[in-house]
Amino acid sequence: MKIKIINKSRHNLPHYETIASAGMDLRASLTDARVLKPLERTIVGTGLFIELPIGVEAQVRPRSGLAAKKGITVLNAPGTIDADYRGEIGVILVNLSNEDFTIQDGERIAQLVIAKHERADWVAVEELSETDRGEGGFGSTGTK
Repeated sequence: MKIKIINKSRHNLPHYETIASAGMDLRASLTDARVLKPLERTIVGTGLFIELPIGVEAQVRPRSGLAAKKGITVLNAPGTIDADYRGEIGVILVNLSNEDFTIQDGERIAQLVIAKHERADWVAVEELSETDRGEGGFGSTGTK
C-alpha cells in the first residue's frame, strides 16, 4: 500500500525494522529536550503528516521497551489517525514511573501500525442470537 507522507522532521521516514514487523517506530521531533515528570502527560510532535486512503487508519501504539524499561506509554493507546486527518502526527505520552524522563529529539517514542477497517451499518433488532458465552464478560471465561 502506498501512503503519501510529508516529513518536516530532521529524521528519516518511519520504516519496518524486520520483514515481519507490524509497526514502524515514530520519533520525537523537538527543538529542545522535554522533561516528562511522573504522572505528567504531553503531546509530542513527530514532524510527520500523512494522507491515508479511505478504509485505512493509522494506529499509534506504545513501544514495549520504553514502557517496560522507563514506564513511558501512549495514553490513548491505540490512538487512531483517520484517513481525513491532515495535521501533524502527535503522540500523547504519559510517564507512569516515579522518575523524570527526558524526551530527546529523535527518540523513538511510539510505533505506527497501518490497518484496514470496516464501517458498520447498524441493524436495529429486538433480540440477538444465543451463544454459549451469553452475557459473560470481564474475565467470565475463566483464568485457566
